[in-house]
Amino acid sequence: MGGKEEEEVFKLLPAMDQFDESFKNQKGGPLQVLKGLFLGSIGAAKNKTALKSLNVTHVLTVASSLPPAHPNDFLYKVINVIDRKDTDMKQYFTECFDFIDEAKRLGSGVLVHCVAGKSRSVTIVVAYLMKKHGMSLLKALEHVKSRRSKAAPNSGFVSQLREFEKSLQDSKNT
Repeated sequence: MGGKEEEEVFKLLPAMDQFDESFKNQKGGPLQVLKGLFLGSIGAAKNKTALKSLNVTHVLTVASSLPPAHPNDFLYKVINVIDRKDTDMKQYFTECFDFIDEAKRLGSGVLVHCVAGKSRSVTIVVAYLMKKHGMSLLKALEHVKSRRSKAAPNSGFVSQLREFEKSLQDSKNT
């Protein structure tokens, strides 16, 4: 392959990587955020084979009107919320963190998902990283986006995450 052809291939690599990520997401593959902590869409929650292969035993659904896809195969917790900026997500943080920690304590994996794997589930995972791993909001969001580029909590959820970050900082200072 000549220099010009190589240049063309290198120009295409980012697009190929993007295609690969979106293809994986279409197939519903859960994306690992941390060891044992996965993020995804409804497609990920329905992908029993992938979940089993990743040792996922717990599924945290952060959406309304989504019944468990495989109730006999996984332990479910459903947080019945809609993706609106006035939805109070902070009230669910502790119970979500406890569910995630339960799976991790057992040496198992947990999938956190909503419909698109973009806003509600991302909000929970970002808050978890902030609380349990001492990350700032910016660092936690960057970390999640590095794993799932479509991660984009709605503006109301971002405001709640900012408030949560402030409360975590305040509790460190007391």
